Amino acid sequence: MGRMETSSFNTGGADEALRFETFNPATLGRRRRREYYTLLAMMEIYCRGQHGRGKSEGLCPDCRELRDYAIKRLARCVFAERKPTCGKCPVHCYKPHMRVKIAEVMRFAGPKMLLEHPYWALRHLLDGLAPKQEMPKRQPKG
Repeated sequence: MGRMETSSFNTGGADEALRFETFNPATLGRRRRREYYTLLAMMEIYCRGQHGRGKSEGLCPDCRELRDYAIKRLARCVFAERKPTCGKCPVHCYKPHMRVKIAEVMRFAGPKMLLEHPYWALRHLLDGLAPKQEMPKRQPKG
Protein backbone atom coordinates (compact mmCIF):
# COMPACT_ATOMS: atom_id res chain seq x y z
CA MET A 1 0.00 0.00 0.00
CA GLY A 2 3.00 2.32 -0.14
CA ARG A 3 2.45 3.23 -3.78
CA MET A 4 0.82 6.44 -4.88
CA GLU A 5 -2.27 5.89 -6.94
CA THR A 6 -5.05 7.99 -8.31
CA SER A 7 -8.66 7.00 -8.35
CA SER A 8 -11.40 8.48 -10.47
CA PHE A 9 -14.80 8.95 -8.99
CA ASN A 10 -17.96 10.97 -9.32
CA THR A 11 -20.19 11.86 -6.40
CA GLY A 12 -23.31 12.20 -8.56
CA GLY A 13 -26.71 13.42 -7.43
CA ALA A 14 -27.10 16.62 -5.41
CA ASP A 15 -23.35 16.75 -4.73
CA GLU A 16 -22.55 17.21 -8.43
CA ALA A 17 -20.93 20.58 -7.66
CA LEU A 18 -18.41 18.68 -5.52
CA ARG A 19 -17.43 16.36 -8.36
CA PHE A 20 -13.81 15.20 -8.45
CA GLU A 21 -12.48 14.09 -11.81
CA THR A 22 -9.38 12.52 -10.28
CA PHE A 23 -7.99 12.24 -6.80
CA ASN A 24 -4.30 12.16 -6.03
CA PRO A 25 -3.34 11.21 -2.46
CA ALA A 26 -0.11 13.18 -2.86
CA THR A 27 -2.23 16.31 -2.45
CA LEU A 28 -2.97 15.29 1.15
CA GLY A 29 -0.72 15.78 4.14
CA ARG A 30 0.80 12.86 6.02
CA ARG A 31 -2.11 12.27 8.42
CA ARG A 32 -4.86 12.13 5.83
CA ARG A 33 -2.64 10.15 3.46
CA ARG A 34 -2.31 7.46 6.18
CA GLU A 35 -6.08 7.48 6.57
CA TYR A 36 -6.42 7.13 2.78
CA TYR A 37 -4.19 4.04 2.57
CA THR A 38 -5.87 2.52 5.62
CA LEU A 39 -9.24 3.03 3.95
CA LEU A 40 -8.06 1.39 0.72
CA ALA A 41 -6.71 -1.61 2.64
CA MET A 42 -9.91 -2.02 4.66
CA MET A 43 -12.12 -1.78 1.58
CA GLU A 44 -10.06 -4.41 -0.22
CA ILE A 45 -10.21 -6.80 2.77
CA TYR A 46 -13.96 -6.26 3.17
CA CYS A 47 -14.84 -6.72 -0.50
CA ARG A 48 -12.66 -9.81 -0.81
CA GLY A 49 -14.14 -11.36 2.34
CA GLN A 50 -17.79 -10.39 1.89
CA HIS A 51 -18.19 -10.35 -1.88
CA GLY A 52 -15.63 -12.98 -2.92
CA ARG A 53 -13.55 -10.59 -5.01
CA GLY A 54 -9.96 -11.57 -5.72
CA LYS A 55 -7.14 -9.04 -5.32
CA SER A 56 -6.72 -8.86 -9.10
CA GLU A 57 -10.45 -8.19 -9.64
CA GLY A 58 -10.57 -4.97 -7.65
CA LEU A 59 -13.61 -3.79 -5.73
CA CYS A 60 -17.19 -4.59 -6.64
CA PRO A 61 -19.37 -1.62 -7.73
CA ASP A 62 -20.96 -1.19 -4.28
CA CYS A 63 -17.61 -1.17 -2.48
CA ARG A 64 -16.14 1.14 -5.11
CA GLU A 65 -19.02 3.58 -4.52
CA LEU A 66 -18.44 3.51 -0.75
CA ARG A 67 -14.67 3.91 -1.18
CA ASP A 68 -15.14 6.89 -3.48
CA TYR A 69 -17.60 8.50 -1.07
CA ALA A 70 -15.20 7.99 1.85
CA ILE A 71 -12.31 9.48 -0.14
CA LYS A 72 -14.43 12.52 -0.95
CA ARG A 73 -15.23 12.99 2.74
CA LEU A 74 -11.56 12.55 3.68
CA ALA A 75 -10.43 15.10 1.10
CA ARG A 76 -12.93 17.65 2.42
CA CYS A 77 -12.38 17.02 6.15
CA VAL A 78 -12.75 20.27 8.13
CA PHE A 79 -9.92 19.20 10.44
CA ALA A 80 -7.45 18.78 7.57
CA GLU A 81 -4.19 17.43 9.00
CA ARG A 82 -5.50 17.53 12.57
CA LYS A 83 -8.13 14.97 11.53
CA PRO A 84 -9.06 12.59 14.33
CA THR A 85 -10.04 9.00 13.66
CA CYS A 86 -13.70 8.77 12.67
CA GLY A 87 -14.65 7.23 16.02
CA LYS A 88 -13.43 10.33 17.87
CA CYS A 89 -14.65 12.92 15.39
CA PRO A 90 -17.24 15.45 16.63
CA VAL A 91 -18.45 16.01 13.04
CA HIS A 92 -20.71 13.45 11.37
CA CYS A 93 -19.83 14.15 7.74
CA TYR A 94 -21.16 10.85 6.36
CA LYS A 95 -24.77 10.46 5.28
CA PRO A 96 -26.51 8.10 7.74
CA HIS A 97 -26.73 5.13 5.34
CA MET A 98 -23.08 5.53 4.32
CA ARG A 99 -22.04 5.74 7.99
CA VAL A 100 -23.71 2.36 8.57
CA LYS A 101 -21.89 0.86 5.57
CA ILE A 102 -18.43 2.17 6.54
CA ALA A 103 -18.94 1.00 10.13
CA GLU A 104 -19.67 -2.49 8.79
CA VAL A 105 -16.47 -2.37 6.72
CA MET A 106 -14.43 -1.27 9.75
CA ARG A 107 -15.92 -3.96 12.01
CA PHE A 108 -15.13 -6.67 9.46
CA ALA A 109 -11.74 -5.47 8.21
CA GLY A 110 -10.30 -3.89 11.37
CA PRO A 111 -9.18 -7.11 13.10
CA LYS A 112 -7.85 -8.52 9.82
CA MET A 113 -5.73 -5.40 9.25
CA LEU A 114 -3.29 -6.53 11.96
CA LEU A 115 -2.38 -9.57 9.86
CA GLU A 116 -2.63 -8.18 6.35
CA HIS A 117 -1.43 -4.59 6.84
CA PRO A 118 0.19 -4.34 10.27
CA TYR A 119 1.84 -0.96 9.59
CA TRP A 120 -1.42 0.77 8.62
CA ALA A 121 -3.28 -0.95 11.47
CA LEU A 122 -0.74 0.16 14.06
CA ARG A 123 -0.65 3.72 12.73
CA HIS A 124 -4.45 3.87 12.83
CA LEU A 125 -4.45 2.63 16.43
CA LEU A 126 -1.84 5.25 17.38
CA ASP A 127 -3.82 7.98 15.60
CA GLY A 128 -6.82 6.93 17.68
CA LEU A 129 -4.89 7.69 20.89
CA ALA A 130 -4.64 11.38 19.99
CA PRO A 131 -6.86 13.69 22.06
CA LYS A 132 -10.31 14.55 20.75
CA GLN A 133 -10.30 17.61 18.48
CA GLU A 134 -12.45 20.69 18.90
CA MET A 135 -14.32 22.09 15.93
CA PRO A 136 -12.14 24.48 13.92
CA LYS A 137 -13.19 28.12 14.03
CA ARG A 138 -14.68 29.53 10.84
CA GLN A 139 -12.84 32.41 9.23
CA PRO A 140 -14.99 35.56 8.92
CA LYS A 141 -15.84 36.51 5.35
CA GLY A 142 -14.72 39.83 3.97
